[in-house]
Amino acid sequence: MAKKIDEEALAEAYNRALALEKAGEIDAAVRAYEEVLAIDPEDHGGAAVRIASMGRGDTPARAPDAYVETLFDQHAEVFEDVLVEQLGYHVPMLVRQRLQELKLGPFKRMLDLGCGTGLTGGTLRDLCGEMTGIDISENMVEIAHEKDLYETLFVAEVEDFLEDNDEEPFDLITATDVLPYLGALEPLFFGAAENMTKGGLFIFSSETLPEDDTRTYAVGPHQRFLHAENYIRERLTATGFELVEITDINVRMQEGEPSPGHLVIAKLG
Repeated sequence: MAKKIDEEALAEAYNRALALEKAGEIDAAVRAYEEVLAIDPEDHGGAAVRIASMGRGDTPARAPDAYVETLFDQHAEVFEDVLVEQLGYHVPMLVRQRLQELKLGPFKRMLDLGCGTGLTGGTLRDLCGEMTGIDISENMVEIAHEKDLYETLFVAEVEDFLEDNDEEPFDLITATDVLPYLGALEPLFFGAAENMTKGGLFIFSSETLPEDDTRTYAVGPHQRFLHAENYIRERLTATGFELVEITDINVRMQEGEPSPGHLVIAKLG
């Protein structure tokens, strides 16, 4: 049985940590976030990611499931408005444009990883025979379900789903806005390859580490993972994918500044 979290102590420690981080008192903020983790080891508030975003501690291999689930469950109702209208997020449209430009498709079976409320599914619906959507947030999946876009929807963490799934393989797998919640990419890329027909396409977006940063991935100032372009290329090749194209894009606006990223199309060899 999970031990009951002391919500009051947790809120106090988390608010104190945020205030210290805002004030630039990094050491004290890290100590306060460590207190948060001690009270809530599952890390619903993403303390580990915040510590990493301040350049301390080990960079986690992915954002904690409890954090991502909580984040999206809380924002599900306003998600599309915030993402599209306020943050200028148009990656699903860019995916469609690139597919049409390269004359790729139509597809028999699409798997939409991190489907959210169905933005990518809605944009590609007419190009796909059947669509399956996966998201860790139950509230998001409920909204996607109401749109009647997908034949099948699952509430699951993406990497876990890919590992356990034994359905027919897919000839298109999309992961728009999934990489910012993952650090190490091997499980995602390997899982995608395992669930895909030979010659199938894997399309995803990433936010990019600055070129002068020598790390393979890191947590950026907005608590989202950034990946080096070379790391993405290497991991794709190592997993049996051929790169079709990698396009520079602006993923979204953050505090008025563009978030440079890539839109990647790879083909399973």
